[in-house]
Amino acid sequence: MIRQLEELEKQMEDMAKGLPEVELVKSIPGIGTKLAAAIVAELGDVKQFSDAKQLVAFAGLDPGIFSSGKFTATSTRITKRGSKRLRRSLYLAVQCGMRKNANARIRSYYEKKRKEGKPYKVAVIACANKLLHHIFAILQKSQPYQG
Repeated sequence: MIRQLEELEKQMEDMAKGLPEVELVKSIPGIGTKLAAAIVAELGDVKQFSDAKQLVAFAGLDPGIFSSGKFTATSTRITKRGSKRLRRSLYLAVQCGMRKNANARIRSYYEKKRKEGKPYKVAVIACANKLLHHIFAILQKSQPYQG
């Protein structure tokens, strides 16, 4: 069983090496080969999205809007309509980027959200949203991350 998993991981890494998108996403601090491959695999062709907001909605990281008549809710949850695997990969990427301060830009954004009084998971999801915007820009321009 373990040997099969190792073989699959090796195949995944070999496939990922042939994709330029994986190398571009790997240029973001805190994202390794496996996470980059998972993100790129879930995204597919980034050109199918006209802007980053569409990509955020595809991932299910956009806030749901609850309203009825004149009432509009102030606290809303993410929609979770999109790809569960993409959300999970982004969540892990944010945590890896914040660990040991690998990605200073995401870390400072996280700290800003915490100072605003946001709970841990809300702040991490906000960072995942921000990271997805970075990924969209990187893949659209075909240029590596510049932090």
